[in-house]
Amino acid sequence: MTAAPVIEAQNLDLTFQTSDGPVHALKDVSLAIGKGEFVSFIGPSGCGKTTFLRCIAALEQPTGGSLTVNGVSPEEARRARAYGYVFQAAGLYPWRTIAKNIKLPLEIMGFSREEQDRRVKDVLQLVDLEGFGGKYPWQLSGGMQQRASIARALAFDADILLMDEPFGALDEIVRDHLNEQLLALWARTGKTIGFVTHSIPEAVYLSTKIVVMSPRPGRITDVIDSPFPPERPLDIRDTPEFIAIAQRVREGLRAGHGDD
Repeated sequence: MTAAPVIEAQNLDLTFQTSDGPVHALKDVSLAIGKGEFVSFIGPSGCGKTTFLRCIAALEQPTGGSLTVNGVSPEEARRARAYGYVFQAAGLYPWRTIAKNIKLPLEIMGFSREEQDRRVKDVLQLVDLEGFGGKYPWQLSGGMQQRASIARALAFDADILLMDEPFGALDEIVRDHLNEQLLALWARTGKTIGFVTHSIPEAVYLSTKIVVMSPRPGRITDVIDSPFPPERPLDIRDTPEFIAIAQRVREGLRAGHGDD
């Protein structure tokens, strides 16, 4: 018997009403994401990939179709603390130490001080930031700040991790290193991950499934299942198999533009 999808969209539409008229952000989006999958969303700016992620997180309300998270509405899933969300910017409070930034959602949720301390210790270890809990954000590099942001999203141990282009502002060397670390973290935790990116190599390297989206109104032009094993060295990007999938992503992006 096949397990029910963790996230399932059926004919999802979202139209924003603006002073200049309606803006069609998503159109007829259907997608199923299984437990433990790493799914990347890629497409041009304004294609609706972040909007779709925000719909999953109940930060935006679809205007048509259906969307479930763990079999319930996104609002119910949010109340059940089903996911952690990592934004493009680390969003750490400069007056709080790294440990206290990570504790913030735990404080809001009412965890005991002992449990907060235990969870902070565990997630700092997960993201390789042991020994940095007492530092302030301005004392850490951009890459380390993003790892702290990921740790904060992991602190309450939700099964789903939603990541909106978390490495987009980082240089290529740091980005490669964090890609490797994120894959290792995914392997250790078994989380279901939704990941927005503009980078074709990043999408192909990280994912079990790559969702290619068209310009607005955002539609899915291709869904590509990755043939690569969970453990992937960076140099897999030089293989013919990797290059072929990257080319298919590129063609899907071009096809989406051709539909305008």
